[in-house]
Amino acid sequence: MPFGDELPPHDTRPRWGTVGIHGIHRFREWDALERVEGVALEDVDEVSFVSLGDGTLVVAGDDDFDLAAFAEAIEAELPPPYRAQAVRAGPEAWTVGAEAIELVELDRELEGERIELTVREGERSLVVDGESAYGSLPALEALGEARGDDFVVRATRVDGDLWDVRVLAL
Repeated sequence: MPFGDELPPHDTRPRWGTVGIHGIHRFREWDALERVEGVALEDVDEVSFVSLGDGTLVVAGDDDFDLAAFAEAIEAELPPPYRAQAVRAGPEAWTVGAEAIELVELDRELEGERIELTVREGERSLVVDGESAYGSLPALEALGEARGDDFVVRATRVDGDLWDVRVLAL
């Protein structure tokens, strides 16, 4: 084969960041994962809820389900507060995953359901439900500043003035 007709070589660069190639695993999504039998919920294959520290379960949406069996199974491994998701695995069988969360009560009445506060090199950005907003939220800023000068605080409303808060250092 003449020099100009050779096939290009295969990409021989290492793929160190590819899952399964070099032992890098996926990030763990759940702090607890349980199988629950004997729960018959009608007309639903998936349900999300938050367990508060006082034992109250807040179900996502307007549904009113008895999720005590799910909470009991999860709380054998993970104390509240946590956010959980149950997925149907059979007629009366469910797989329930939960992750620990931090709950914060915000002083100021907010209209939105999701808040993101970013502080990077002294610049502040506040986004409420995807729209830029003005003002400050001292409770969220204090949580972020505990992690360093640059941070992102993401808050999702659980119920009323109670919010699920995640803080990421930048």
